[in-house]
Amino acid sequence: MKKISKIWIAVIVIALIALAAWFFSGTKKKETITFDKVKVEQGSITSSITATGTIEAVTTVTVGTQVSGIIDKLYVDYNSVVKKGQVIAVLDKTNLTSELKSANANLQSMQSALNYQLSNYNRYKELYQKGLISANDYESAKLSYQQAKEQVATAKETVRKAQTNLGYATITSPIDGVVVSKSVEEGQTVAASYSTPELFTIAKDLTNMQVVADVDEADIGEVKEGERVTFTVDAYPDDTFSGEVTQVRLEATTTNNVVTYEVVISAPNADLKLKPGLTANVTIYTMEKTGIKTVSSKALKFTPTKETVGKMKIQDVANAKNKLWTIDGNTFKAHAVQLGESDGIKTEIKSGVEVGTEVVSGITTVTENTEEGDSEQAQSPFAPGPKKNDKKK
Repeated sequence: MKKISKIWIAVIVIALIALAAWFFSGTKKKETITFDKVKVEQGSITSSITATGTIEAVTTVTVGTQVSGIIDKLYVDYNSVVKKGQVIAVLDKTNLTSELKSANANLQSMQSALNYQLSNYNRYKELYQKGLISANDYESAKLSYQQAKEQVATAKETVRKAQTNLGYATITSPIDGVVVSKSVEEGQTVAASYSTPELFTIAKDLTNMQVVADVDEADIGEVKEGERVTFTVDAYPDDTFSGEVTQVRLEATTTNNVVTYEVVISAPNADLKLKPGLTANVTIYTMEKTGIKTVSSKALKFTPTKETVGKMKIQDVANAKNKLWTIDGNTFKAHAVQLGESDGIKTEIKSGVEVGTEVVSGITTVTENTEEGDSEQAQSPFAPGPKKNDKKK
C-alpha cells in the first residue's frame, strides 16, 4: 500500500511540473505603445440644454359675461374666425329691459318730486326774506329740495347701470382671433353672482405662437433672450421647428422638490401646424461659435511623462496654464495655447497652434501574445491531441 501511494504522489508531482512549464513558458506577452493624434481644425462649437414646454397662443383672451341670464343666441363655434367688436353671443334681454324701464319710470317720478320741491323752496325762500315764516320752516323746505336733487341723481345712476347691463347682454369679441374653446350652449343659464362665467376663449393670431418651456434651475443661468431654439412636437415627429428665446421669467415653480423657471420661446406658425396645447421638446442653444480653430478636449488633458514616453525627449514650456503637445522626431514639444469656449467635446483655440497641426491626444497600449516554438497555440500536456485522419487519398 505504501509503495502504491508513493507512485501516485510521484505521478501527481510530475503532472504539476509539466502543467506549470506549459503555462509559464508556452506564451510570452509583448506590449506596444502608440500615441493617438488629432488635428487642429477649422470648425464650430455649440452648447445646448433641453427642456419640455407647451405650445400656446401669444395672446389668449377669456370672454365672459358680467350679467346673469339665459344664452339666447350663439353666433360662433369652435375654430370660428372673429373680428374685434363682432357680436358672438346674446343673452335673453327680457329682465334687463324690464329693469331699464323701471329705472326710467323711477327717474321720472324723482324728477317730478324735484320740480315740486324746487317750487316749494323758492316760495318759502321769498316768504322767509319778507319775515313771514320762521327760519325753521325755511330750512326744512331747503332740506327737502336738496334731498330731492340727490334722489334724482341716484335715479339717473340707476338708469345708467340698467342701460349698461342691457348692453352687457350683447357679447362681442374683444380682439381679432380664433375661437379655441366654447363653454356654453344656447338655452344655458349663466350666473354672474360671484364670478364671471367663462363663455369663450379666443386666441389672437395663430400664425405666431409661443412655447412656454420649464427649464431646470441648474441650466437657467445659461439661458438668455435672443438665443436660438429648435423644438419638435409628437404630432409632426419628422419636422423641426425654430424660434428664439423672448423672455426668461423670474418666478420659480417647485414640483416634487424640482425647481424650474418658465422660458418663453417664439414659434412662427405660418402653416398653422402648431396647435395650442401641444407638448414641445425644446433644445436651447446657449452658445454657438462658427469658423473658429478647435481641437479635441482630450488633447488638452494629455501630459507626457518619462514613464510613458520612454527614451523620447520632453521639451516643456514654463508657466503655461494650457498646453498642446506635438511630436517632432524623437521629441515631445509643448505649445502654450489660449483657450476660448468649450462644449465638452471640442475646445476653441484662440492662439498657440495653427489649423492642421497634429497634436497628441492620448496613449494606446497594445498587448500581443507571442509563443515559443513553431506551433501557433500552446497546448496543455494533458489535453487530447488532434484527431488523425485515417482516410487515404
